[in-house]
Amino acid sequence: MLPDDLHSWATGLRNAHFPPERNYLEAHVTLFHALPPSCEGEVRDCCAALARDHGPVPARSLGIMKLGKGTALKLESEGMIALWQDLADRFHGLLTPQDEHRPRLHVTIQNKVSLEEAKALQAELAPLVMPRDFAFAGLALHAYRGGPWEHLKSWRFRG
Repeated sequence: MLPDDLHSWATGLRNAHFPPERNYLEAHVTLFHALPPSCEGEVRDCCAALARDHGPVPARSLGIMKLGKGTALKLESEGMIALWQDLADRFHGLLTPQDEHRPRLHVTIQNKVSLEEAKALQAELAPLVMPRDFAFAGLALHAYRGGPWEHLKSWRFRG
């Protein structure tokens, strides 16, 4: 979970630039793309324990990130990567090949547009998006059940 101010700002960018027919979510950072539904209870328990034991996780927004046919806000956070590693170790054997690799932390603000549209937005936003420090506020769990993503639960860091 992003802090409220960064979440609102990034969601505004996403609403302005993400193709509306594909924009089902607010701004977010994905750690895992496809955990099996059969482990949902264990994922909930892990997220609750991590949120209970950790304070807000320091991070930094670095600027614009190219996604080929999209644009994102590039982020870095060794603390969030450490939490991802804990979860990846816990769910070893259940992860898809995509989720077995260290994530490139980012917030997608545009995707699946033409290369020209992506490059134009990157050029427009690059001088406007300045690096800034922030702290992740918590973890959230969503499920894809054949339609738009369903928010299942959020846990604020409080450790």
